[in-house]
Amino acid sequence: MAITPQWKDELRARITLSTVIMRTEKLVKKGREWTACCPFHDEKTPSFYVNDQKQFYHCFGCGAHGDVISWMTEQRGLSFIDAIKELASEAGMEVPAPDPVAAQRAEKRAELVDVTTEAQDWFADHLRGADGREALDYLKGRGLKPEILREFGFGYAPENKQALKGALSRFDDHMLVESGMRIKTDDGTTYDRFRGRVMLPIQDARGRVIAFGGRILGKRDGVAKYLNSPETPLFDKGRTLYNIHRAAPVSRQSGRIIVVEGYMDVVALAQAGFSDAVAPLGTALTETQLELLWRMVEVPILCFDGDAAGQKAAMRAVTRALPLLAPMRSLSIVRLPSGLDPDDLINDQGPGAMEKLLSAPQSLLDMMWEYERDAKPLSSPESKAGLKARLMEHIDTIQDQDIRALYRREMLDRFSAFAYPPRQPRSNSGNSGYKAGGQQQRGNWKNPVPRTLSSGARDLLARAMAGGQRASFLSAVIAGLVRHPEVISRHAEALSRLARLDPNAAPAIESLIELSETLDSQGQNAISDAQGYPAPPEDQRYSFLREGTSPGEAREELAEAVSLLAQKPALEAAMAATIGRFDDDPEGSFAEQARLRQQIRQVDERLKAFGRKKAGAPASQD
Repeated sequence: MAITPQWKDELRARITLSTVIMRTEKLVKKGREWTACCPFHDEKTPSFYVNDQKQFYHCFGCGAHGDVISWMTEQRGLSFIDAIKELASEAGMEVPAPDPVAAQRAEKRAELVDVTTEAQDWFADHLRGADGREALDYLKGRGLKPEILREFGFGYAPENKQALKGALSRFDDHMLVESGMRIKTDDGTTYDRFRGRVMLPIQDARGRVIAFGGRILGKRDGVAKYLNSPETPLFDKGRTLYNIHRAAPVSRQSGRIIVVEGYMDVVALAQAGFSDAVAPLGTALTETQLELLWRMVEVPILCFDGDAAGQKAAMRAVTRALPLLAPMRSLSIVRLPSGLDPDDLINDQGPGAMEKLLSAPQSLLDMMWEYERDAKPLSSPESKAGLKARLMEHIDTIQDQDIRALYRREMLDRFSAFAYPPRQPRSNSGNSGYKAGGQQQRGNWKNPVPRTLSSGARDLLARAMAGGQRASFLSAVIAGLVRHPEVISRHAEALSRLARLDPNAAPAIESLIELSETLDSQGQNAISDAQGYPAPPEDQRYSFLREGTSPGEAREELAEAVSLLAQKPALEAAMAATIGRFDDDPEGSFAEQARLRQQIRQVDERLKAFGRKKAGAPASQD
């Protein structure tokens, strides 16, 4: 089986080492590394380190050292082939076939690297020759220094369709075509791809030249300003980041990686002292490129123009990243002044202006909120509802359930504050705050503005809060929402879903939502009237029912309670629908029922744990 070094490099790039090790070992984050007690020898003080950026683990106690493949063979006890197969399956890669063809392909790629390497030397020589004078003057006119030209390998492709073929005559013409250096027409003739262009080599993570980018001099009608190599056995543009071989080592020191739109932006930043910049190659960021970035730092900085096109590009990257978000893995965004690229900003305002922007990037969540908020006019209830729908559509793509829940809560809070701005409080007289048994209560709702309830609404709430069991979970949540009506609008979607699925809860929930629409959305006033209805449940185990609870604590606990309350009837409804289709799809229905039963059990356990936690009882009690 021909497992080449290049194939193993690709496999390692697709697998996060710490994720694999954490399946059997408890790792603790320490700076940019993970640490644990070594699994290869007994120790009490952790000396085992895992570095995802460098793709290895190391124990300073016993000297154990290796990568993800050696972990599978040495710690899991798998054979090399079995380890390769398991990791390849996880990474979505095909294991090379056990025949000489794979070895031949690897050998061909090595030969193609020879082609691109010699082409690079030839381009660089021509930049400093007589026919490269115009190109060199152009680069100097852009303010590029000689040392930057040498470091990045700038060159020049002369305006001659057969010049490269003559210079690289030791290689067969089909190799020049396969490496992307020449183009073959339908009639079989070939000619140089790059002509009359400033040339810039594109290198892989190991620094090998695998492709080129070329920029024309001046303007020519019908000719693209920038031209990149096509995809070849060496070059997959969706898996390559320009300048990664230089930026990766620097990022380990700076703790930062900057993603800009093009390779000339990378060069301009490097000359200004920002050596930790990379760029995609003519495409939006791909999942593979995002994974490469996250291997270097936890929160890469995306740097885009501040104009509409730049913001669309930033949003495309955000959309691509959302399903991949994980704990300690996100993105941040820097928006340049409209009409300026990094080179312009640095030339106009100096490197300090760029550093200032990079030091205070915008979060992914802020970017998403502002982009969608400003995308369309929000002058009607329908347009505001559209904003909410767009935000929730984005959030629903997040695969990590904890991050999805946190994003949802934050976005709903922002939407509520935006869509339901505070109203001027209505003045009223009388001592009619939230009462229980005719006594004025103290707490967050002290001296509330009285709210007049209709007798029907008052009766509905009173019955819901009493229920069959006065201290039931539903009764407590209803009572909590009565005390803290400012949170009702935030949970209107979940409460409405609960009302549809639970007829017993529907009347009280509908009354609460109707009442909340007449209240100051920022107020912390209990819903009450002069008669003090309705009284709270006697069970005071939940903090949102107790006196003296801070507003923040009450909101957090109510949010968790509403979420739990709404989940079970939704799962039960899904179970009923699944059972209903058993005759049409018995196998699928059976599997879905098993999954839903497990989820219902988990919700039941969370409900029990919630009650025990709020009561202050040990977690092991029933």
